[in-house]
Amino acid sequence: MKASILRKLSTALLMAAAPWLAAAQSLTVATAVSLNEAVREVSRQFEALNPAARVRLNAAASGVLVQQIVRGAPVDVLLSADPLWLDRGVQAGVLVADSRRDFARNELLLVAPMNSRIALGRLDDLLMPQVQRIAIGKPDVVPAGRYARDALDAAGLTSRLQARFVFADSVRQVLDYVARGEVEAGFVYRTDAIRMSDRVRVVATLSATEVLHPAAVVSDSRQPALARAYVEHLLSPAAQAVFRRHGFGPP
Repeated sequence: MKASILRKLSTALLMAAAPWLAAAQSLTVATAVSLNEAVREVSRQFEALNPAARVRLNAAASGVLVQQIVRGAPVDVLLSADPLWLDRGVQAGVLVADSRRDFARNELLLVAPMNSRIALGRLDDLLMPQVQRIAIGKPDVVPAGRYARDALDAAGLTSRLQARFVFADSVRQVLDYVARGEVEAGFVYRTDAIRMSDRVRVVATLSATEVLHPAAVVSDSRQPALARAYVEHLLSPAAQAVFRRHGFGPP
């Protein structure tokens, strides 16, 4: 009788503790939108290697994610589309500097709708009168937009094209604008163009623009050891194979 009561009490205590135990193994990963599909696969790998862990993804522009973390959003890991926003997070004290790892590379492309009849072949062609709308990520929060603006600055084109810019909240929104033919051209990553290779064509590769994707643990992570393990997993052969399949280069 007493043993039965003890078993019931133990079961009740375990059931009461179950939500806390589940939450204790939950990892929230904030990822740049451009990384989302690959990171989803890599996260499933990580869960398979760590059966008690559950990874939740929050995808947005890198600048938006860092701003959310600064405001106290409950995040454990940040995967950024560029080093600058990660640097800002470290400077703000919300990211752990020694946890930083570069895990992938990308390229910035100028793309046009597949059925476009405008003979675009290089950046200077954006000055053609037929080009009235150019999609670009908001440079203040979207790394691809800042990369594009820097490339246009270097070519002396920004001020001449400013009135034609259609600003987007993410690089994927730029891709959608181009794919639907709502703009004559736009700036996206190579990995994004691959996703819609049947609807957009590559006009030019901005090879002088180096695009690195870094990750870091959030200072207020509730699972710092698990978060570090996740960041290290990004560099594992299995994870790198996923990134390659999605069109990313090695770090």
